[in-house]
Amino acid sequence: MTQTDSKVLVLGALAGVAGISLAVVCYKGFKSRRRASCPGFYINRTSNHGSSLMLLDGPGLPHGQAEVLERLEALIKCVSELKEEMKELKCALPTLQNQVRDHLRGRDESRRVGPLHRTTPTRRKRTAGTIAGARAEGRSSEEAESEGGYITALTDSEEEELSDAEESDEEQREEQPADKLSVLLERIDRLHQGSEFEKRESLTVLLEQRAEFGQSSSFLWRLTRAYCDVHDICSTLEEKKTCAETGKKVGEEAVALNPTCAESHQWYAIMCGIMADYDTIQNKIKNGYIFKSHLDKAIELSPQDPLSYYLLGRWCYAVAQLSWIERKVATTLFGEPPSATVEDALKNFLKVEEIHPAYSKLNYVFLAKCYKDLGQREQARKMCEAACSMSAVSKEDEEAQKELDLLCPALGV
Repeated sequence: MTQTDSKVLVLGALAGVAGISLAVVCYKGFKSRRRASCPGFYINRTSNHGSSLMLLDGPGLPHGQAEVLERLEALIKCVSELKEEMKELKCALPTLQNQVRDHLRGRDESRRVGPLHRTTPTRRKRTAGTIAGARAEGRSSEEAESEGGYITALTDSEEEELSDAEESDEEQREEQPADKLSVLLERIDRLHQGSEFEKRESLTVLLEQRAEFGQSSSFLWRLTRAYCDVHDICSTLEEKKTCAETGKKVGEEAVALNPTCAESHQWYAIMCGIMADYDTIQNKIKNGYIFKSHLDKAIELSPQDPLSYYLLGRWCYAVAQLSWIERKVATTLFGEPPSATVEDALKNFLKVEEIHPAYSKLNYVFLAKCYKDLGQREQARKMCEAACSMSAVSKEDEEAQKELDLLCPALGV
């Protein structure tokens, strides 16, 4: 109800009351004149059941006049009640608009909370049919749809508001799982940087959430990484082999799910490299080809990731160190053995240093090895000194320190 409608309603009601009041004033003037001429009656207002006329010591009134007086008394009573109601209505009108708005808002909220609050197409058709039937029978749509005790007819604006609310709810439901996954992945990344206990916890959490997020490549490559972390801290050969085999399967699944994810290719390649420690020579060489293929893809998708260049440098150095027997086996099985030189390895290790200076202690160690193999002993000594200046924090750093303990004496460092 608008403010203008409220004013019109009040003015109309006041005009009606004014007209009735004028009639009452005329009646009272007539009654006073009649009382002067006929002093034998007065109006008794002490009755609990309303006003009445009593005749005392005067001549009797004709029957028609007495009936008119009774009707006028009833009219006066109605006017008095109407005045009271008009006063109440006048007081209530300023707050009526807010009350109606609050009532409609409460209905909206109850629809949203309830499981059946959506206005489905079927329901809208049924509502439209009810309205059409009511109009055909000469009834209003409100009367037709109020038969169940409430009004279900929706205006165009209400339907638009409900439609907007439905779209907003759907967007929130779509964003919620994504937000939950983002929070989970941030937590997993923090655990990956932590202690051995935290790395085990990372794997446990990921396995618990796999049923819900197992179709996300971002989730799966982190699960592959977690298997790699746990593999490195396991104490028994059986546990290590189990982590390597399971992690490789998960990595393969991640690559298949999203072939354009660089991290999926990277960690799948790492698991293939780890599996080389537990496979036959045939599978070891096969995994070497797979390792190289996925590392090349990871570098293509993310050319500024130093880890991929470091891993490729390790692969090139390992291939350059293959024995004659291993090369012959590769030739027999695959027609052509993998090909790489120490120069190729050095190029990749230098790329790591270019992208991320002082990337790792072990990268300096392999730079020193490459320079030593190429006869550049001065450069090799510099790399050893740079490696020695870095503290040993992880197991990889401890491995690097063991290599340095053998390499430094040979270079005179």
